[in-house]
Amino acid sequence: MADSSSSLLPLCERISHKSYILRIVDLTILVLLFSLLWYRILHMCENNTIWLVAFLCESCFSFMWLIITCIKWSPAEDKPYPNRLDERVHDLPSVDMFVPTADPVREPPIIVVNTVLSLLAVNYPANKLACYVSDDGCSPLTYFSLKEASKFVKIWAPFCKKYNVRVRAPFRYFLNPLVATDDSVFSKDWKMMKREYVKLCRKVEDATGDSHWLDADDDFEAFSNTKPNDHSTIVKVVWENKGGVGDEKEVPHLVYISREKRPNYLHHYKTGAMNFLLRVSGLMTNAPYMLNVDCDMYANEPDVVRQAMCVFLQNSKNSNHCAFVQFPQNFYDSYTNELVVLQHYMKRGVAGIQGPIYIGSGCFHTRRVMYGLSSDDLEDDGSLSSVASREFLSEDSLVRKYGSSKELVKSVVDALQRKSNPQKSLANLVEAAQEVGHCHYEYQTSWGNLGWLYDSVAEDTNTSIGIHLRGWTSSFISPDPPAFLGSTPSVGPEAIVQHRRWATGSIEVLFNKQSPLIGFRRKIKFRQRLAYFWVLMCIRSIPELVYCLLPAYCLLNNSALFPKGPCLGIIVTLVGMHCLYTLWQFMILGFSVKSWYVSQSLWRIIATSSWLFSIQDIILKLLGISKIGFIVAKKNMPETRSGYESKSKPSQGEDDGLKLELGKFEFDSSCHFIPGTFIMLVNLAALAGFLVRLQRSSYSHGGGGGSALAETCGCISVVMLFFPFLKGLFEHGKYGIPLSTLSKAAFLTVLFVVFSVGK
Repeated sequence: MADSSSSLLPLCERISHKSYILRIVDLTILVLLFSLLWYRILHMCENNTIWLVAFLCESCFSFMWLIITCIKWSPAEDKPYPNRLDERVHDLPSVDMFVPTADPVREPPIIVVNTVLSLLAVNYPANKLACYVSDDGCSPLTYFSLKEASKFVKIWAPFCKKYNVRVRAPFRYFLNPLVATDDSVFSKDWKMMKREYVKLCRKVEDATGDSHWLDADDDFEAFSNTKPNDHSTIVKVVWENKGGVGDEKEVPHLVYISREKRPNYLHHYKTGAMNFLLRVSGLMTNAPYMLNVDCDMYANEPDVVRQAMCVFLQNSKNSNHCAFVQFPQNFYDSYTNELVVLQHYMKRGVAGIQGPIYIGSGCFHTRRVMYGLSSDDLEDDGSLSSVASREFLSEDSLVRKYGSSKELVKSVVDALQRKSNPQKSLANLVEAAQEVGHCHYEYQTSWGNLGWLYDSVAEDTNTSIGIHLRGWTSSFISPDPPAFLGSTPSVGPEAIVQHRRWATGSIEVLFNKQSPLIGFRRKIKFRQRLAYFWVLMCIRSIPELVYCLLPAYCLLNNSALFPKGPCLGIIVTLVGMHCLYTLWQFMILGFSVKSWYVSQSLWRIIATSSWLFSIQDIILKLLGISKIGFIVAKKNMPETRSGYESKSKPSQGEDDGLKLELGKFEFDSSCHFIPGTFIMLVNLAALAGFLVRLQRSSYSHGGGGGSALAETCGCISVVMLFFPFLKGLFEHGKYGIPLSTLSKAAFLTVLFVVFSVGK
């Protein structure tokens, strides 16, 4: 319960990051874009069709920059003061922590274990925490790993709290050798912890190749004759904290769950698993707040839960209307410096409107909001309004919305009415938890319209829009060091597959009932709609792809693409300002020029390929030819067998932390790399043709009066942007472009050249 004394300092405060200089730069770029469009309109009749194509592409870029400028206009974030929490709040609220995983091969159990260990060891009363691991792959190896982790955490959590260890994921903590110290007790404890962690890793790795333990333990009987897509519901209480007093030696609850799956049933992928987590946790612990993290996203800040509670429990603002607290998504082995920069500027911008967008991990949710409440359903004191009570608490409504489980319905009523959850024995609730995991449980209920929302593989964005449409706000906290750190897929096929899923899900959201394009009477601010529209606008890949081909076409066709004379300065100034602006954004965050160049190149390659194929996925879905699946991105192993130490280093702010050297881009024979290879070959062909004509001194500036120098510079810029593909032409193995991909792209290039020259 919070102390209401107004004389005490606030638990958190809103920090504004408005910058008039950045506003001027954004507006200047916007003016230059509109000037370019106006020039093209004035000279449209004097030029051929390519001028119109360029105008349409640049109109799209101008529109997107206008949206970006609106989003970034008033950036803000919340700054928590967790050290003030103890004097303000005498009884901290409970928090349930969700860790979903789906495939023990693509998401190795040791990664899940490290994430769970970091969560179980955070600085928060253990009797107020519970960790639920959802295993959609129904893997006995994952369950075995959690059982072993539950033994290790009983010494790991006290060790972390005793010595105030900051990094509480063991695989990251033990990267650094023991520093010489006079504290012999600490040295002894450190070495003991290292030995125990190595034993844990060996057990998990040995179990991966030898399943004898599965037959020797009756606890694994539930996993016999199971398949990832065909098995009954499994709920296992791995560890139950029966102490319940919050002692530092206590360890929070740890529960393993795997919902029922059958081949002919729709399971809604990760979204369905999250809703099962919501129901099971409601039955067992029913905490008012919930944290969800990806299985590879460990807690890097031990006070992260306390930081989030500062926002929820702040009395100086209407905390009842804050639906979730989102932390940035940062990585320790990342090529995504571009994502770090985007989060720093764009996420802060959105946070200054109605609140950040939920990104699927590192987010604290309010249970009542996930159960479907709108902001209008609450009185000023946070209690349910009379209208909401009739709508949500009637017996018929409860069964219709939440299903037939009496235990779940009772827990929902308690959550909606903010009643404290009495301590129960988790073992006694296993049967009820299994009931709400049956395949048919959600039929003829509102699940999917409440909880995590269905109808898109981008469940985070879809759910986030649903929350903001109901009038809720959200909060953005960006602490230093980062609250959560995760791993990324290898740079190449895996990264493109992941981005393709994100892009496909975004397009689904753009055209479903949560779309920011419809329902303008709903309680979401106009600029917040623009923010979602920007996130979902993956179709911008089409004008980007076309624009990358225009300089080559004009060079081959001997026509003009860019303005002539002094007006060419519009393009030069625009490109120069944008490059310097983005470079400054990188360098102000501690990145080097090299990391800026690498990130710009990789981001464009991955984004263009993934967005193009996401549009293809949507078209095939609309035509009924294929369905959209959920492909789990492969996570990188954090350890090696020798010493079990990670090869990765933090990337944020460190140039040598870049996982990818320039050009070391992994390729495979999939169709994902055809567009990039095609763009590269077309521009190289155009440059080669221009050089041949120049050598023969037969090149003229007729046919439109184009400036060959400008188009040549355009081709060179595209080649530099797609530099990893240029390197791939001369590499072998996984870093070389496969012959099949090269031959298909070469065929398309020949067609393009013939078409361009023929025109």
